[in-house]
Amino acid sequence: MVNPNWSTLCAVVSLKSIEVFKTHEWLKATTTVYFLCKGESKTVLLDVRKSHTLYAFNGEESWQPLSNFTSKECRRCGFYEEDSITSDDVLDEWEFCPSDFTVPDGEYIRFKENQFVATFLCSECLSLAAVDEHDDGKGMHIVVVVLLSALVSIILILGVVGAYKFWEKKIREQDQARLLKLFEDDDEIGDELGLGTVI
Repeated sequence: MVNPNWSTLCAVVSLKSIEVFKTHEWLKATTTVYFLCKGESKTVLLDVRKSHTLYAFNGEESWQPLSNFTSKECRRCGFYEEDSITSDDVLDEWEFCPSDFTVPDGEYIRFKENQFVATFLCSECLSLAAVDEHDDGKGMHIVVVVLLSALVSIILILGVVGAYKFWEKKIREQDQARLLKLFEDDDEIGDELGLGTVI
């Protein structure tokens, strides 16, 4: 089910901080790191030049916002380092999703061992996740109600069939007991009259 609010909603993602642990460029003293999501243009992080330095941002830099989400769908994104000789080095690529951002601040921390740690901000992503959870909740409630109704119906039908079979068995046993008692009574009368040897 497509939510009409998603088409008008634009959840802006900004970079709060990043620290690069290892650079792959051997010939230059500084490095050029950029962020790229598939289908978008790359965003060069102009301030990030050296490794082992924590860079903090306020979201008002010329290259911000970093990206945006218009729906709950994930996108393939990553941090890369420009390389002057060969193809650019991949620091990390991952599925970047609005659901990655946590309450209360809408932060997401991405850590890649020996590469970098980055903190993203997206407070609007919490709204996307809440809308998605709310819609899924309704669908889930309907599924649970239908399954429980079917289960209760099956148990009720099995209970009624079992009770009917038990009742039939009791009636059959009572009829057999009456019949046996009738034959036993007939034998006693025949013995008293001495008719048992005549027949």
